[in-house]
Amino acid sequence: MRIDGLQYANWSEKIFRQMREGEVDAVHVTISYHENFRETVLNFERWNRWFEQYPDLIQKGLTAEDIEKAREAGRTAIFFGFQNPSPIEDDIDLVEIVHTLGARFMQLTYNNQSLLATGCYEAEDTGITRMGKQVIKEMNRVGLVVDMSHSADRSTIEAAELSERPIAITHANPYDWSPALRNKKHDVISAVVQHGGMLGFSLYPHHLKDKTDCTLQSFCEMIARAADQYGVQHLGIGSDLCQDQPDSVVEWMRVGRWSKEIDYGEGSASQAGFPPMPEWFRDNRDFGNIESGLRMVGMNDEEIAGVMGGNWFRFFADNFAPVPA
Repeated sequence: MRIDGLQYANWSEKIFRQMREGEVDAVHVTISYHENFRETVLNFERWNRWFEQYPDLIQKGLTAEDIEKAREAGRTAIFFGFQNPSPIEDDIDLVEIVHTLGARFMQLTYNNQSLLATGCYEAEDTGITRMGKQVIKEMNRVGLVVDMSHSADRSTIEAAELSERPIAITHANPYDWSPALRNKKHDVISAVVQHGGMLGFSLYPHHLKDKTDCTLQSFCEMIARAADQYGVQHLGIGSDLCQDQPDSVVEWMRVGRWSKEIDYGEGSASQAGFPPMPEWFRDNRDFGNIESGLRMVGMNDEEIAGVMGGNWFRFFADNFAPVPA
């Protein structure tokens, strides 16, 4: 089973076919960065059209069982998530609405301070806000997973402790391997996994050691060390693949509506556009290279199966449904 914990590609039939060539069974896709509720609904509509257009390639995912159904039908199950809480605006009742529409992950922040928590680019991390505590409680109730991939350290630790259900960092790497603002320090990862959460390893070059020149061996050795430190059952892949996106999309990600200036955040203006992917992971057809790399660094078949998808499958099964009344 192969499950990717996050992608934000420029979706097309080509990419859907590459998913099938790569035997990717499920993908968590970003359908909102800075969109408000109404604009996010339009993104749901767009995906519904794609499900109608390409029924032999993709299907909507709502539960872990949908992944099994997709595998049987030779399709990829698509799960929706938000990289920002902007779709719920300032209305806690929209948490249940977006879950009903099909959202299964929501980040509490995207780099900046939000109504819910502090982002990883802010100088001061004040932790989970009053509204954030209430939203986490509501997300737990309905089965919307708390994602802290772009959140600051204190906020992430507090979210892991406050949440009554496990949380996720869907796409990031250990900070001690590659010290990027978006990567996570040891105490942050420990807090997440100690409460049953998941870490999805990112292949976005700005998050990799040696960036685009990162080797498969280096990446897989990092995963093997994390397995020893945190427990392999808490680890998966969250590629953060942004395939075929124009550089203008990076501007949308970083500027949104809050600034007139590019927020480079993680470095210099030379990082404004999408960097080339490592040669061993260009697109969805290359997931087999990661499996081979994990085997090369000494992980056994059971551990590899967990990292490549089994752990995400279990997490999905446990956390996407509402709490029984």
